[in-house]
Amino acid sequence: MIRTIWGDPERFKKSYYPEDFQGRYYLAGDGAHRDLDGYFWIMGRIDDVLNVSGHRLGTMEVESALVANPLVAEAAVVGRPDPTTGEAISAFVVLKGARPSGEEGKRIANELRNWVAKEIGPIAKPKDIRFGDNLPKTRSGKIMRRLLRSLAKGEEITQDVSTLENPAILDQLKENL
Repeated sequence: MIRTIWGDPERFKKSYYPEDFQGRYYLAGDGAHRDLDGYFWIMGRIDDVLNVSGHRLGTMEVESALVANPLVAEAAVVGRPDPTTGEAISAFVVLKGARPSGEEGKRIANELRNWVAKEIGPIAKPKDIRFGDNLPKTRSGKIMRRLLRSLAKGEEITQDVSTLENPAILDQLKENL
């Protein structure tokens, strides 16, 4: 267990033992709830939240709704700036079948948007959905969300990508709108 932050012990106390919990409980940064049987359900990072038209949505909620569709194998959701809603939802999806293109891709993307609207509500519809053969992950399997955020914003990727399992996936997701 960490005992302090070098040179700033007060920052450690404020960050990990917040006043909201009277300084008695450690805040790991993950949200969870306990069901009636006493089991804990991990809900995702508490700081990984999208603000779409004043509605706060967890990325995990939208990802879970997408993965609940029988066509979807894996999904990752990030936010990008939007002049109308403040933040727009960008989804990166891996299908169980072949990666679609053209009209088929537009049809499936529209189907997935409607699916999310049915599961969560219309406010949670992803503005854009990109399909890929996989997602940018490290060799240990962690999705590199910072790269997805850059792709969603249309930025050139200048970060270190040496830890990516498949660097070619970035070009695939960049061209696939």
